[in-house]
Amino acid sequence: MAGHSPLEQFAIKRLIPIDIGGLDISITNASLFMAVIVLLISVFMGGGMRRATMVPGRWQSMVEMLYEFISNMLYEAAGPEARRFFPFIFSLFMFILFANLVGMIPYTFTVTSHIIVTFGFAALVFLGVTILGFMNHGIGFLRLFLPQGVPMALAPLLIVIELISYLVRPLSLSVRLFANMMAGHTMIKVIAGFVATMGIFGVFPLAFIVALTGLEVLIAVLQAYVFAMLSCIYLNDAYHVEH
Repeated sequence: MAGHSPLEQFAIKRLIPIDIGGLDISITNASLFMAVIVLLISVFMGGGMRRATMVPGRWQSMVEMLYEFISNMLYEAAGPEARRFFPFIFSLFMFILFANLVGMIPYTFTVTSHIIVTFGFAALVFLGVTILGFMNHGIGFLRLFLPQGVPMALAPLLIVIELISYLVRPLSLSVRLFANMMAGHTMIKVIAGFVATMGIFGVFPLAFIVALTGLEVLIAVLQAYVFAMLSCIYLNDAYHVEH
């Protein structure tokens, strides 16, 4: 039955149909949870820093730890010149992190399990880095596709390889996040079906689900980190073409 399909959890459903002039702008479960994620991040950040003190409490410590973590990551991966993009990288990391973690709660919706969402973020990073690279270096940004010290005989081949590698960045960045989220949630759903059908013997798949859920939480955090880190590395190319 469709209701028991492990893929049904990824279906986008209209909650409040809205049609204006033939344009469908309905509120869906995906848009609802995006709004919820933004609200949760606002509450988390605002609540943690609302009564900031010299000796931080647990909540303030978590906010400051995340702030320093992303700030240091951006500095080390892209250099001091990229500090002005800290708000963007931090917002990107926090949204993906909260989206992944919220998706682990039963009966919620994992927005990062849809490639249109992850590709949107990846395309934004890719276009931003490319525009910034040409703004900083002009036509010299094309040196990125020809590493220094390469024999001219190999230049045509390496330029093609580097160009293809550069152009697939948004695809690889988006697929990595989307595939990990979809695969993990699908596996948990499938194994959960065995728990319900095996009766007393379901304790074994149940124990496996508990362990798998813990692994999925770790992957959810790791994928947010990987997405932000790769974004910082790509940002580095816009400033340091010679590398």
